[in-house]
Amino acid sequence: MRRKTIILIGFIGLKFFLQYFLFSSDYELHRDEYLHLDQANHLAWGYLSVPPFTSWTSYFIQILGKSFFWIKFLPALYGALTIYVVWKAIEELNGNLFALILGATCVLFSALLRLNTLYQPNSFDVLSWTVLYFILLKYIKTDDTKCLYLAAIAFAIGFLNKYNIAFLLIGLVPSLLITEHRKIFLKPTLYFAILVGLVLILPNLVWQYNNNFPVFHHLKELAETQLVNVNRFDFLKNQLLFFMGSLIVIFASFYALLFYKPFNKYRLFFFSILFTLIAFIYFKAKDYYAIGIYPIYIAFGSVYIANILKDGCRKYLQPVAIAVPILLFIPIYNVAFPNKSPEYIVQHSENYKKLGLLRWEDGKDHLLPQDFADMLGWKELALKVDSIYSKIPNNEKTLILCDNYGQAGAINYYTRQNIKAVSFNADYIEWIDLTKNYVNLIRIKEAEEVNVELKETSAFFLNSTLADSITNQYAREFGTGIFVFTGAKIDIRQRIKDEIAEKKNYR
Repeated sequence: MRRKTIILIGFIGLKFFLQYFLFSSDYELHRDEYLHLDQANHLAWGYLSVPPFTSWTSYFIQILGKSFFWIKFLPALYGALTIYVVWKAIEELNGNLFALILGATCVLFSALLRLNTLYQPNSFDVLSWTVLYFILLKYIKTDDTKCLYLAAIAFAIGFLNKYNIAFLLIGLVPSLLITEHRKIFLKPTLYFAILVGLVLILPNLVWQYNNNFPVFHHLKELAETQLVNVNRFDFLKNQLLFFMGSLIVIFASFYALLFYKPFNKYRLFFFSILFTLIAFIYFKAKDYYAIGIYPIYIAFGSVYIANILKDGCRKYLQPVAIAVPILLFIPIYNVAFPNKSPEYIVQHSENYKKLGLLRWEDGKDHLLPQDFADMLGWKELALKVDSIYSKIPNNEKTLILCDNYGQAGAINYYTRQNIKAVSFNADYIEWIDLTKNYVNLIRIKEAEEVNVELKETSAFFLNSTLADSITNQYAREFGTGIFVFTGAKIDIRQRIKDEIAEKKNYR
């Protein structure tokens, strides 16, 4: 086996090891993961929250048993494949072994380690961006029109995973137009390739049309509740933090794309990142939406630095260049990963606060980083609901209605009572079973609504009580109440139908 292959396998093996090593047993799955896993039980060509690709991979995980290992395996795999694609890009750019090792090291010890801990569309999104950029690089190098079809397929799969990849085109199209590569628009093959891509994403577009394009409602809701708190300066600052150990390599790629003669034909990549970042900033996107941009630039920068350090005394700087991403990863390791207990984080809160990690989407500081708080309290909630459900008479006629998708997904993931919790939130509004004649209700209410729930709902039932709540003070769901209402005085189904209609009319 060739030495390069052995080294590549070593990087991929280390990638998988770190993804599991960086996750403490103090934490559970993230709220988004529960929703994505539940989508496997409702396969469709689209969802209110995400395109359909995640549901297909969730179905695969379900076949394998839905264990923690397999849930975390897929994002780790997407991260490993991202390293592989960057490796191949460096080879296409005629990079030597040092360039390959430098590029792989930079990608490995970056924000992708954090991103790849969660089973969300983001990990595959970064892989999709990297693959599409790699195909573009290959096309520029070879002028092989088959690459246009591969690019269309790659874009379509990325689009079916996360619509975010559209920003890649927003940056790429004007970059093509202002460089000599504008001639691509005169090639009929491009339009046939676009047609192939449209055919692949058509089922999702039809689903969007049949459901009144919920993606626009989702974006509007996101803008009103989350993106409104996004600071454009913080967006730019965090771009530097994501690949802090690779900044020299990335900035070297910008210089090389402008002034390094062997990269002249790839200059459009320089303009592409400018246009894409401008688009992200204009729309006040979340900072991590842009992570997919950078791996390909690590490839360019690694090749250029390898060329600078290949001769004379400079070659002794090669180990230093490789060590920098690793050394700068050490302080990030201590704060950016769910590898410390909640108690530890609270005791060292100043370190986290300085980096802005305690700032949530509501614009306020909290005890834990938001993603970490979103990994706590779910099993407690599910076990308590299971216990309460088992003691209710006629429990098969009980509706479990939650305030948010995390609550519903967690209950459905951990339940041993075959519970199917639902919500008016996210995709669960489409999954409510209205064929049952419900006589009981278990209502899960977020902490700020607990004090008013009995007053609002008791009148519709013979018996009402606050049965329990989430007691984990570090959980984002801390204080969430579990209410039990039995002996319905009204037709619960009709009430639910009216609520659904109201929610959909708002959409």
